[in-house]
Amino acid sequence: MMNTKSFALMALLLSALMLPLPSVTWADGQPDVTTFSMDASFAEVSGPAQQGNTEAQNRLGWLYEYGEGGVAKDYKQAMYWLQKSVVQGNAKAQANMGDMYANGWSVPRDYQQAAVWYQKAAEQGNAYAQNNLGTLYANGQGVAQDYKQAFDWYQKAAAQGDAGAQYNIGTMYQAGQYVAQDYKQAFYWYQKAAEQGQAMAENNLGAFYGLGTEGVAQDKTKAAYWYSKSAMQGNTDAQEDLEAMYATPDSGGGSTYVRPVYNHRR
Repeated sequence: MMNTKSFALMALLLSALMLPLPSVTWADGQPDVTTFSMDASFAEVSGPAQQGNTEAQNRLGWLYEYGEGGVAKDYKQAMYWLQKSVVQGNAKAQANMGDMYANGWSVPRDYQQAAVWYQKAAEQGNAYAQNNLGTLYANGQGVAQDYKQAFDWYQKAAAQGDAGAQYNIGTMYQAGQYVAQDYKQAFYWYQKAAEQGQAMAENNLGAFYGLGTEGVAQDKTKAAYWYSKSAMQGNTDAQEDLEAMYATPDSGGGSTYVRPVYNHRR
């Protein structure tokens, strides 16, 4: 039979088990979260960043990098917060650090260092970095030019739905770089990228329709549609192609611009 002392102890244990678990909050009242949305503002991430949240530190660095979310552009602050995040192995911050070196923001432009940081992020599966690393290999910037490496990294990023990488694969098929020249494959990849709003892919898709390239029936209406979508994003090549098409409607105008592209915004 349970004595009074044992009963009191059991009641105390049961009451403890039923207490709600404490919620952890940051000093500024922000919840203890590990990720933040792509539109998270300075006010949302500043507190968690100061408390060591690596995702918040990366986001804060990005805000300073581009002068968004309520802060002025400040590359020194961007580097400060990105460094705190990369120390913890954050792949997004590593990719953003690659941007800092590739663009010469806060540090002298250094494609070798950009490649180092893109590589670190790419090996963690970051599609943004995979595409940009591929572009460094395609252009021979900071690394020896190597179209196989470029294609391999583009494929990894494209498999994750990265529109820039899809466009870049299209350019390689169109130019016959590493792979055999194949306009059908080029069109396929341009279409995938264009459907995600990639402006240069939209322009090239317009050119394919305008010219009636191998495997694609000439269709001026579709050409004008894709040129227009690209032109509305400020693509000057598409604007010129569209003007040329309207000026000489029977010429089939349009160019096939194949320069590989970096991702610029995250």
